[in-house]
Amino acid sequence: MAARSTVEVPQLRWNPTVLDDPDGGRIVLWPHLPCVRMPPSLRYRDSWDGLALLFSLSDLSGWRQDEEQDRESPGVHIEAAIASGTVLGRLMKDLQEYEVDGPKIPDPEQVRLLLHADNARGGMPIYSIEPELDDPDWANWFERSADEQSRVTNLLSTLTTSRRWRKTRSTAVAMVERSKGANPDLGAAATSCAAWWIEEQGALTTGLISERNSRFAARLRGALADLRDSRVDDAEASNCTLLVPVHQAWLPSLEAAVGAWPDAEPVSREER
Repeated sequence: MAARSTVEVPQLRWNPTVLDDPDGGRIVLWPHLPCVRMPPSLRYRDSWDGLALLFSLSDLSGWRQDEEQDRESPGVHIEAAIASGTVLGRLMKDLQEYEVDGPKIPDPEQVRLLLHADNARGGMPIYSIEPELDDPDWANWFERSADEQSRVTNLLSTLTTSRRWRKTRSTAVAMVERSKGANPDLGAAATSCAAWWIEEQGALTTGLISERNSRFAARLRGALADLRDSRVDDAEASNCTLLVPVHQAWLPSLEAAVGAWPDAEPVSREER
């Protein structure tokens, strides 16, 4: 029976990665912390033409509903996460200890960009990068990942979550990139967010993680291709920018997957 995967703490960077697609246009991977509203100085400020979110269409619909619920009952989702006893709840508790603008559920930066794209210019293109479960290949990946997470060794490893969490946070301190826009509390929050991310990934094999990243990279290229094709002017098409908010700890591995330039998988924009 396979043991829990060991996921190394990556470099925790604050600056976006700009990847120029060989077929034209660019994919901007913008790192942010989950459940934290980022300082204005660390937000992506250049212009962009379309938004790609690393979640499913169902997730996007749920975020819009959750945002309305949180306005009606502030903090209701945070309380539910903490009560769940999951690693997300552990992250919420950590973030409450820091002087940062959070925790917030739904993820404030993803929602901020989603609502901006909904309302700007009469509606900007939005692409959902995680396939729906009616996609046979993704359903197969999802089933295999669920099987891996339910293995006895992974279930038993939850007993040592606290010890792993503390160790990962400690290791992550040296991996946080220095930035004028990131004060010590935001840096500390980055270590907790990295611990959460690694706990989530630790239940997956290296092969499953690589397979997911490669699929998402192909779909990002497909989203950019759709964005290019929607431009009438060739020069405009070659300069279009697809913005992709990505959890900070995920950035290095996703960047590597996109930079391998897998064949583009066709992706349609969200219908309105």
